[in-house]
Amino acid sequence: MTALSIQEMSRRSGLSEPTLRYYEEVGLVGPIDRDDSSGHRRYGAEDAHVIEMLACLRAVGVGIEDMRTYLANRTRGRAAAAEQRDLLLRHAERIEAEIAAQQVRLSYLRGKAALWDARALGDAAAEDEAMRRSIEAAGRLEVRG
Repeated sequence: MTALSIQEMSRRSGLSEPTLRYYEEVGLVGPIDRDDSSGHRRYGAEDAHVIEMLACLRAVGVGIEDMRTYLANRTRGRAAAAEQRDLLLRHAERIEAEIAAQQVRLSYLRGKAALWDARALGDAAAEDEAMRRSIEAAGRLEVRG
């Protein structure tokens, strides 16, 4: 792989140029080599590998401090395997909780739609059932004011 410009690295990783600069500024990557004549950043193969890994972690909602921990554990290898696993499982559990919350929201919306379908058809029994399901789902919603 030839060295990539920041624009090319941005396209390849899906991270914006300001994010790439920020990741270098906070020490997640780099320091990144610079072109001798222009001073522009030139990303090498290892930089690209780390940045793509960070892009994946960011996509699943991992924050900067946990990214920093992940990278540090990565360099420690086998000695940090349990800590690395725990970090990843902690985020997996967070995502599972988010999915469960979305399932409740979906159930509420489907119940409300069924209620209006039943109402449009004049089906009182189906309307009562849909109302019951909507109330049940609404009780599980996390409503914040």
